[in-house]
Amino acid sequence: MRGLFFQNKKEYTSQSISKITWDKFKKNRQGNVLSVFLILLIVLAALGYLITPDQSPHANEQLLEIRLQKPASQMTLLHVRKNQEVKKVNVFQKMLFGQINPYKNIPISSYYFKNDSIVVELFGESAPYNRLSFSLADVVAPLKNNTEVIWEKQHITYTDIHNQTHSTGVKSLKETIQKKHIVTKRYWLGTDRYGRDVWSQLIIGARVSLSVGFISVSIALLIGVFLGAIAGYFRSWVDDLIMWFINVVWSIPTLLLVIAISFVLGAGFWQIFVAIGLTMWVDIARVVRGQVISIREKEFVEASKALGFRPLTIIFKHILPNISGTIVVISASNFSSAILTEAGLSFLGIGVQPPMPSWGTMIKENYAYIILDYAYLALIPGVAIMLLVLTFMLLGNVLRDVMDVKET
Repeated sequence: MRGLFFQNKKEYTSQSISKITWDKFKKNRQGNVLSVFLILLIVLAALGYLITPDQSPHANEQLLEIRLQKPASQMTLLHVRKNQEVKKVNVFQKMLFGQINPYKNIPISSYYFKNDSIVVELFGESAPYNRLSFSLADVVAPLKNNTEVIWEKQHITYTDIHNQTHSTGVKSLKETIQKKHIVTKRYWLGTDRYGRDVWSQLIIGARVSLSVGFISVSIALLIGVFLGAIAGYFRSWVDDLIMWFINVVWSIPTLLLVIAISFVLGAGFWQIFVAIGLTMWVDIARVVRGQVISIREKEFVEASKALGFRPLTIIFKHILPNISGTIVVISASNFSSAILTEAGLSFLGIGVQPPMPSWGTMIKENYAYIILDYAYLALIPGVAIMLLVLTFMLLGNVLRDVMDVKET
């Protein structure tokens, strides 16, 4: 029994703190569920335009004819080739920035072929303005200099296509249009008042919320952890100076400070991240300072000093790892605060600017529909914000518990 005891003790002491923490986290069911949800959301946001139904930049393809369609609505669209050259981008560029649609989408109710033309009945229009006729060649092929056209990488002149009145040429064009240019599209979350796909807007908007969290919290951690650790370790005049600066920033309301920095940097995608990050470091600095003050007198810190380690080495290699659980929890809280702040600023119109979609902007554009029959247009992004904020808050609590290895 004694040998078994010492063997188990040896196995336990040989494990690193990170290994113990990871083992505890894997056994936590709530943490696993939250992690799966967060990873799924990150994957959706990262893939972006590769999986969105609307792959145009900013998911901003507007079809006013199908505005305010209910969730799961199904539409038939006619793809008419635009008379302009559209550069095709690679997969990586498409994933990040989207692809300009080479086709003009026309919602239709029905269609039929007449000689070398296609006649469509427009969706939502009343007679006699509900019918349009397109030449088969115009639907399939873009014009170039009004004379040349490229159709499926075959160099054919515009005149040649229009002169294909024999049955084989017209039949080929009809088959191409039926297979590739008349498509049925389902809008799983409906369309907004501009006829944009809400599901696509929601996915691209998730990028903004996740980005503002990661970037803002990273900026806040770099500033807050450094200043808080320096103030708590050295004390004396260094602590007084840093605390004076912290109290000055602390005395300014966070939202007003973010708005002021946003006006200085300008409204935009990256500016709002920097503005939020420069206002969130105060909480982290105060907490880190208090934790460092409580640990700096511990025996292992005194031993590190006696061994001749430099102060910065003691701070970042010996003290900060012992308060990492506290930093993780407050970072998760700040992540949630950053998401809410960005959504609030976008709702006020001084955050991320259109046409870039943001969950806050989506609420702003659709909040008037809450008392009408389209309340879901504002509720969907609102619920998304709530779920993401709740996920980080609960995940922070889980990480706090599993990183507390003193109980083990």
